[in-house]
Amino acid sequence: MGTLVRACPYHTMFPLEFPLGALSGARPGDWVLDPFCGRGTTLFAARLLGLPSVGVDISPVAVGISRGVLASARPDEVVDLAGRLLAREAGDPPGGPFWELAYHAETLRQIFRLRAGLLGASGDIADILRLLVLGRLHGPVRRVPTYLSNQMPRTFAPKPDYAVRFWARLGLRPPRVDVLGVIAAVADRYLQTLPPRLDGTAVLGDARTFDFRAVGGPYRFVVTSPPYPGMRTYVPDQWLRGWFVGGPPRPVYAYAGQLAARDLDRYEADLSAVWANVARACLPGARLVVRFGAKSGAELAAFVRSLEKSPFRVRQVVPAGNAGAGRRQARQFGNRVEATPGPPAEFDFTAELT
Repeated sequence: MGTLVRACPYHTMFPLEFPLGALSGARPGDWVLDPFCGRGTTLFAARLLGLPSVGVDISPVAVGISRGVLASARPDEVVDLAGRLLAREAGDPPGGPFWELAYHAETLRQIFRLRAGLLGASGDIADILRLLVLGRLHGPVRRVPTYLSNQMPRTFAPKPDYAVRFWARLGLRPPRVDVLGVIAAVADRYLQTLPPRLDGTAVLGDARTFDFRAVGGPYRFVVTSPPYPGMRTYVPDQWLRGWFVGGPPRPVYAYAGQLAARDLDRYEADLSAVWANVARACLPGARLVVRFGAKSGAELAAFVRSLEKSPFRVRQVVPAGNAGAGRRQARQFGNRVEATPGPPAEFDFTAELT
């Protein structure tokens, strides 16, 4: 049995222990908000604790994953929906060197049928099926296939030209995968025991301007981790999952809605706007807990100033930890950030709405 929030590995993710600790002291009925919800770890922690929650993210991939984390369905319901979608015709999938080497032709046809059937589909069963397919869309090749692709990382999709060169150099061919069998296996693994279904949702939106009160709250807890300075590859790194949820069949290298990544003054202003917008949806005395990573004193200072300009007041700052799962987000960030080797130092900030 697995934890549903781990069904789709995400290359920037904090461990479940972080939001569980941040939500200590919560009372039944307290609403929880994550304005940068990613793969929904905060939402799942709230679900485990019996708390209603809302997640907002500007990435359709993140929203798709997070909706699945909040949903409930039996394994047989998910497999039944997958079987019905796989039986439908859906036209021709993308073509070209990447697609021919990334997936066996029949596997790609089945993936394309699932994609077509899930576009615009809603409800718990569809949300969980989408989550499970996103989590298995790409990953390592094993003797018994557990992922649908040729050799790839689990957490991000390599760019097409690089991937084609890699596969060609090593002579790697995509395996023919029993798509329904993979879905059945992961459904059985992650859906046997789920915590109760609660109020809440994950929605697409810009945390600087989104009306959080329109979907839940007022909020007593806000637990989140914003994009770190310099990290601007969320969209291209998730391009293959982005295609599955309706995006183009190629990487997109510009994303107008993302927080400023390189200009610290703009980054500080963007985050300050987020905290002010969050505060408008919170109860007096609400607790804000933020995990933040910085590679320099200037980056850390910009983040601190963003809080100082907001209605929140910092009450505590502690290091996020130096080992184990608590460093996972920093390690992944260090591998993806441009021209700056090594992970940033991470801290957990606790603030109070005054």
